[in-house]
Amino acid sequence: MFSGSNSSDTVTEDGGHNEQHIIVSEKGVNRNSGHEERIFSKEEEAGYQSPIQAPVGSTPPDGGLRAWLVVIGAWCTSVCSFGWINSVGAFQDYYETTILKDYSTSTVSWIPSLQIFFMMALGPFIGLIYDKYGPRQLIIVGTFLHVFGLMMTSISTQYYQILLSQGVCSAIGVSAIYQPALNSIATWFTTKRGAAYGLLATGSSLGGVIFPIMVTRLIKEVGFGWAMRTCAFLILGLLVIAILTVDAFNPPKFQPITVKRMVAPFTEVQFACVCMGLLLFTFGLYVPINFISVEAAAGGADPNLVLYLVPILNAGSLFGRMLSGFAGDKFGRYNVFITVCYLASIFVLALWIPAATTGARIAFAAIFGFFSGAYVALIAALVVQISPASEMGFRMGLSFFVLSFGGLTTNPISGAILDGPLGWLGPKIFSGIFCLAGTTFVLAARINQTGWKLRAVF
Repeated sequence: MFSGSNSSDTVTEDGGHNEQHIIVSEKGVNRNSGHEERIFSKEEEAGYQSPIQAPVGSTPPDGGLRAWLVVIGAWCTSVCSFGWINSVGAFQDYYETTILKDYSTSTVSWIPSLQIFFMMALGPFIGLIYDKYGPRQLIIVGTFLHVFGLMMTSISTQYYQILLSQGVCSAIGVSAIYQPALNSIATWFTTKRGAAYGLLATGSSLGGVIFPIMVTRLIKEVGFGWAMRTCAFLILGLLVIAILTVDAFNPPKFQPITVKRMVAPFTEVQFACVCMGLLLFTFGLYVPINFISVEAAAGGADPNLVLYLVPILNAGSLFGRMLSGFAGDKFGRYNVFITVCYLASIFVLALWIPAATTGARIAFAAIFGFFSGAYVALIAALVVQISPASEMGFRMGLSFFVLSFGGLTTNPISGAILDGPLGWLGPKIFSGIFCLAGTTFVLAARINQTGWKLRAVF
């Protein structure tokens, strides 16, 4: 990591307490040499290495057995959190055709919407508890709530019961296991942070492949109740590993939440643009994830194929998340995010809208999964990169809180649009446009930092 060089130009931009410096490393050559420009934040220039203020002389190892064990534990939380949430498309289809067949698509969609909302909306409060007690206690409590909620879902027969157990209790538990793991990884890694986050994010893709197939097959063989209980036991086993391995490298630094502290980050152009961009992209992202199976079934696709569309999407996402993490370290996390998310947006409009055959739907599921994988893989890295060292965990919680409103309302809005005159064309257009708009706001954050330097690594 460079903190400057004998031939570097420094540009200072006034950004409040989160003032940013742009360091253009020219590696001893002239400006026309064709070398890429590397953009560093003020925190990187000053030598900050983690989202927690480290004791003097204590810097993250950026690798080693203990650090990678933390990644393994965090990977387990990813399988049980976003991996579980990514399988909600399978539940949407099942609930609509069996237990909740008397309810509309929009009404049923409140169940996965509440899961996404609570998982993200509690971000600032989870961050506050994390700063005071560390990750382990949170993961223990979250494990209990997540598993207990799924166990209660297994014996639920009414809409309100499923809503409370799966949509609220389990989702609160997910919030308490995932964010502490994200925060902890940032305290162990610096230059390899993108790779660590990318590997972590593969867990959610693998969970999104395993859980839909697992649930569907078990429902046929042992019934819905035991299918949910089996998933709960698997999640319990993975989270025990997380409890034993996830820890912060540096002790958390507690800071009380005040209105001023919560508002201050949104006065910074970069942070505001990133949050707005991620929020808008969230509106578009969850439409294919939650409705691709329902749309295929409505279009007359083979029922056996319908069951595998969500796993195919998540399988594609696994490779996209892993590669985007490593690519982000080399080419810039913002650069990679913007590029692949624009491509994901284009494929929604250019491929999903006209898709009317089995081959087209499979192709869209795999391609959209691959290119949208950067969203989960790099979302934390984007926030960390523009945040002061002592504010990274808190700001990550703020960003999740903002995203929660997209997760809460996307499915009901899509269901309402679906009931309109455009039919399935409406949600598809809605998804593509919001993905484009969200990516554009993230691009604006990059331009605010680097200017129009296309070769800048940021």
